[in-house]
Amino acid sequence: MIEVVGLTKYYDDLAVVDDLSFTVNKGEIFGIVGPNGAGKTTTLKMLSGLIRQQAGTININGFDLKEEPVRIKSFLGFLPEESPMYESMRVNDYLLFFSELYGIDKKTAYKRIETLLSELSLSPDGKKIGDLSKGMKRKVAIARSLINDPEVLIYDEPASGLDPMTSKYITDFISSLRHTGKTVVFSAHNLYQVETLCDRILIMKQGKIITLGRMDEIQGQYGHTSYQVKFVVDDVSGLAASMIEKKDGYYLVVTEDIEVVNSTAKWVAAREGEIVEIKTVELSLEEIFIELMEVGIIS
Repeated sequence: MIEVVGLTKYYDDLAVVDDLSFTVNKGEIFGIVGPNGAGKTTTLKMLSGLIRQQAGTININGFDLKEEPVRIKSFLGFLPEESPMYESMRVNDYLLFFSELYGIDKKTAYKRIETLLSELSLSPDGKKIGDLSKGMKRKVAIARSLINDPEVLIYDEPASGLDPMTSKYITDFISSLRHTGKTVVFSAHNLYQVETLCDRILIMKQGKIITLGRMDEIQGQYGHTSYQVKFVVDDVSGLAASMIEKKDGYYLVVTEDIEVVNSTAKWVAAREGEIVEIKTVELSLEEIFIELMEVGIIS
């Protein structure tokens, strides 16, 4: 569906995107993450045809973006992080205006607008866009990006700055798009959303790819597995395991050694204790990201 080869973009003498190559499969939700200045937004703008690359190629659905930008934009929807809108227009008129830009006949446009407003739980009630909340404005912007029923969606921070309920709603809505066969490429600073939503994740830093793969592949490459054994026993003296905690009436052993798990379980059983839970814990995307960026917080 999307093939990017050697993508490069300079601003002055600085390479903000440096020889980037990746593919996105049809129907995939593909996440791009990185600290501020990593080149995420520039990459998305190049994918959407808003800015031109200095080197490399972008091929979408068999067409070269540089050679056939109008054809590609006809089946592509783009949502920037900051999305200025015509705030004096009413929501339905605004969406109808954009449908006309795509050459959609009015009958189809009215039906599509009605469907999108319903799917996004939008009830504008004749309001002007300027009178809407930030969350509702973001939903209108998403509806705008879908008005031409695009095959490919490029979203830059789609849920940025929204309250938790609206953010979750938009995340769930994006997840539902995979069932309609749409391909979604998006960036986000909320790494929990990226981890739970994306089929594959690209991590960038200073315009380059740090890693790319499914979450389990990234965990296998950069993460480490730990185990938690939660149990009840009268007395833990004599248990040859480090990192024993007592929490909420349970004892907890945390270890990266599976043999410690086995020996702890046997020890508890021999003393007629109760194993409450044995759990495998993988590093989250956020934890891996912080280690890869070598900073204490996400920029």
